[in-house]
Amino acid sequence: MDWLGRAKIRFTHAASPLKLERRDGESTDLLQVCEQSIPPCNLNPLLFNGHLQTLWATVRQDAPPIYYKRRVFEADNRKYHGTFAVDFVVNPFAEVDNFLPPRTVFYTDDEFQAVGSDDTKPQLIVLHGMTGGSYEPYLRHCIALLREGWSICVVNSRGCAGSKITSEVLYNARATWDFRQVVAWFKLKFPNRPLFGLGFSLGANMLTNYCGEEGERCLLKAAVVCSNPFNLEVVSRALLRTYIGKFAYLRAMGETVKEFTQNNEREIKLYTDIDYDLIMNITTLTEFDTEVHCKTWGYPTVFSYYRDASSSDSVLAIKIPFLALHAVDDPIAVDEAIPYEEFSKNPHTILCTTSLGGHLGWFEPNGDRWHAKAVRNFLNKFAFDIEFDHKSQDSDYRMKSSKESMSFDPMRRKVNT
Repeated sequence: MDWLGRAKIRFTHAASPLKLERRDGESTDLLQVCEQSIPPCNLNPLLFNGHLQTLWATVRQDAPPIYYKRRVFEADNRKYHGTFAVDFVVNPFAEVDNFLPPRTVFYTDDEFQAVGSDDTKPQLIVLHGMTGGSYEPYLRHCIALLREGWSICVVNSRGCAGSKITSEVLYNARATWDFRQVVAWFKLKFPNRPLFGLGFSLGANMLTNYCGEEGERCLLKAAVVCSNPFNLEVVSRALLRTYIGKFAYLRAMGETVKEFTQNNEREIKLYTDIDYDLIMNITTLTEFDTEVHCKTWGYPTVFSYYRDASSSDSVLAIKIPFLALHAVDDPIAVDEAIPYEEFSKNPHTILCTTSLGGHLGWFEPNGDRWHAKAVRNFLNKFAFDIEFDHKSQDSDYRMKSSKESMSFDPMRRKVNT
């Protein structure tokens, strides 16, 4: 146990991290930027292990108030047709919509028509965790520290945060298509804004896959992920083999996805072939994924779904500055699922692990969240201090045999876009 909550911090990185240049003309690299950005990790000593940090994250729901205006987007990809909701951070307002999360209302058509600018303000696009939304405390702590000088929005997964499902296309652990559309929309509407990504838990897995799928074409200037499960098969098997994993965490997540199903009962019955009554009788997340995602997306087994959706290989294909924050005592996104060696191969990526923190916990003694400060510092560095054009360093991760007869493509399962 770390003494009085003082967690150890470790960086995993390539032997030669990505070379960068500061706006004052001085040379630096990605590792130095991360080392300068990451604050000491002094957590609440009463929450002295990952289970307590994770439990407290479900109990402690207070966070800085963030106000949003929502716009529903129509998917521009026929294969992934349907709608999804994006919540834009705005100044406080007095309106109330009882059908949406707190402090959230819809944009009027006239208001949204006026959206767009030639300004150079940095734009952050956020992905939440499983069945969550823009209201989540772990997310609002980060947004609160970036309000000054930034424009921010949260992409809500389909059916989450009071949004409606409008087709048979549901989101899954590899659902990068809606995020990709939002990034492209921002590039069109705000052509001068540098774009950044931030993802949490399952949203972190999605964001990692997106960055890997886009590779050198990625429109983001940099990205941060927090508590990414990375290898979903390893995570699932690790949870299934322990009593607390199977009967506490997987059951708790099973209840969460059942609640998601209940909130979308009418739409699920209208648009999909999912057996609603069967879902109401499942007990774990694994059972839900077997009945929903395997049958919806055509996976023969739940573990084939987990392997396909995992983002561990995607780390090798990332070509933008990329920081992953992870607690090694995370009882959900377990340490054995972290692709340490992949991070050590890619100069564009840095893995920062803390010895304490749990799953999206990182509670400090005063109730603040350590990860929010780390996220703020890193993103501010790239928004206001670092010049980066995506071409400062290149690398090739295809692993070839001595006879040049085989090669490894980390994105062989890339989603069709």
